[in-house]
Amino acid sequence: MTSVANRRSMMGLYSGNICIRSHQVRFVLSEKGIVTQINNFDGKKIPEDLIALNPFATMPTLVDRELVLYDSRVIMEYIDERYPYPPLLPVNPVDRAKIRLALASLEVDIVQSAVDLDQSLGTRTENSHRKKLKSALNATADLFSVNKYFLSEDFTIIDCVLGPILWRLDYFKINLTNDHKNMKSYMQRVFDREAFHDSLTEDEEEMHL
Repeated sequence: MTSVANRRSMMGLYSGNICIRSHQVRFVLSEKGIVTQINNFDGKKIPEDLIALNPFATMPTLVDRELVLYDSRVIMEYIDERYPYPPLLPVNPVDRAKIRLALASLEVDIVQSAVDLDQSLGTRTENSHRKKLKSALNATADLFSVNKYFLSEDFTIIDCVLGPILWRLDYFKINLTNDHKNMKSYMQRVFDREAFHDSLTEDEEEMHL
């Protein structure tokens, strides 16, 4: 088994302090128990060393020895394969394909809507992006009643993707009603995980008081 000391020396993450996609990656790292050098930035000033590593200068960016990755889904799946325990994708290839298909759908319907809303806060398009995200969440509301976690009895990478978005609902001024009781129960299960708490930055903690 790879030691904590080796894990610390091998891997580093450039992370946006309140970036949704960065939070998703931090959550995966926390679930895996990987002690990583995480460099959090507020996004206003891009560090020069990140520009040298990533031609798009985007966060999250993962550095593992000579490997540099800067797509959050690629990063999360790489971490899951690099450190297979505890698994965040099913071992069975059919179930794994189903989770990946669901991730692709969530990326279009929910994740990108949340990112767009986050980037539009304080602009004229804020309300339209808020409505789009709320509509996408409403469309998936029934799925939260089927299993303990999203589409599975086991905690998976999908929950690492959804958790950081749902944590921001108060921050996004999206109110859940009694019709969302199953979603609320799911949120609490995810938020109660020690790894989720450990993945939060101080600014993110203040989003959900």
